[in-house]
Amino acid sequence: MPSAKRIDCDLVVIGAGAAGLYCALKATELGASVTVISATPLAQTASYWAQGGLAAALADDDSPQLHLDDTERAGRDLVSRSAAETLVNEAPAMVADLQRLRMQFDVDHDGRLALALEGGHSRRRIVHAGGSSTGRRLSRQLSAALVREPRVTVLEGARASNLWVESCRVVGVVCEDGRAVTARATVIATGGAAALWSRTTNPPGSIGTGIMLARNAGAAVADLEFVQFHPTAIRGVPGREGFLITEAIRGEGATLLGPDGERFVDELAPRDEVARAIWTVIEQSGVDSVALDMRSVDLGRFPNIDEALRLSGIDPRRDCVPVAPAAHYLMGGVVSDLHGATNVEGLYVIGESACTGLHGANRLASNSLSECIVFGGRAAVAALDQPAVKAGPPPPPLAPQLPSRPTREAMWQGAGLVRSRESLEQLLDDPYPLAALIARCALAREESRGAHYRSDFSSQNSDLDLMHAVITDDQPAFQRWT
Repeated sequence: MPSAKRIDCDLVVIGAGAAGLYCALKATELGASVTVISATPLAQTASYWAQGGLAAALADDDSPQLHLDDTERAGRDLVSRSAAETLVNEAPAMVADLQRLRMQFDVDHDGRLALALEGGHSRRRIVHAGGSSTGRRLSRQLSAALVREPRVTVLEGARASNLWVESCRVVGVVCEDGRAVTARATVIATGGAAALWSRTTNPPGSIGTGIMLARNAGAAVADLEFVQFHPTAIRGVPGREGFLITEAIRGEGATLLGPDGERFVDELAPRDEVARAIWTVIEQSGVDSVALDMRSVDLGRFPNIDEALRLSGIDPRRDCVPVAPAAHYLMGGVVSDLHGATNVEGLYVIGESACTGLHGANRLASNSLSECIVFGGRAAVAALDQPAVKAGPPPPPLAPQLPSRPTREAMWQGAGLVRSRESLEQLLDDPYPLAALIARCALAREESRGAHYRSDFSSQNSDLDLMHAVITDDQPAFQRWT
């Protein structure tokens, strides 16, 4: 007879960000029973803090092909075309489905979707909700829809300790408190690992937990050398360190000014270019930030940013805002196909935890929330094709392993915006396993491409086009993805 601490269901989802919530909802629509494991209360995940929107070709002058072109251009000859085509072709229907779920996006005076422009995009194609509150509103709406579903069990404040593996197949999850969940399929949707860097836009829990859960169960990981540094995170303001100023503000005319008060970069270039341009100004001038001038922007469209700045003593209608790059988004993760499936039977991965090759070497702004929904829905359908499981007793929970402050500082120093062999080798013996894996991938890629910049290999190597650093055992090996 099952223990009171054991839950049996069709699908278990670890993580309650946009990807996990949408995946769970789609599974219930297909008649499945679902358990969602969330370390935080619902609607307080990393997706909650996302200020960007969802990218989709919806305008009359836009098309999925143009969206694809921009995605590949930003990804620096490393984007998997099959993954990118899936995203751009399915993104418009994704927006319509979210509207069916009562998600209200911003509209213009004529009642049409108000499409914004962000860096790297050649057209206005970003839908927002509440200006820069898109992640907050999306998380709340999906959470509200989820808790209305009678077939859903939500374990809030629960942390996955390890995957439950029998005969090389994942049959469920064990939580740190000893509760266990068995399911036909397990979906990891725990987000990325940008909080491994001491300066970050992410909440403290973004330390790659899901990536390591999958890795410990035998899943392959890839592209860990590619972490995107967001160009405009607040610097030097007590209580707001690392607070992200959305790219959409630059899309509406905000400019970046150096110590001399002059512009020094195309503010709407891809993020890797803008972030390194800021880093160069900081290094050469000895200042610790540059100025974001948003005095000409209609801040009524960005109420949460306006409020946060004012509460911090900055009037963005009068004052420039001190900003500098911060670790923001991991392009790499657990290797998964276009339906979220990994090389381990019964295990699926979606969202920032996954690596399909969609983002290449540099994520195009606002493709990530779109990815959560498009691939979250696909994974729900595919995962429910798995057969029912009949598992024995669960394994005991494992003690959690957390990165130390020295690890986070070492990641910023050794694997920051500019790396070298010397700086990366100092991470190889770091006690937090993911830090060492990131260093191995970065050492293997002896070139500079997108978000990965090596001072000792400062140019892009065309021999590594479409070549992804995949780790199945201990060392990365390059594989060509198309």
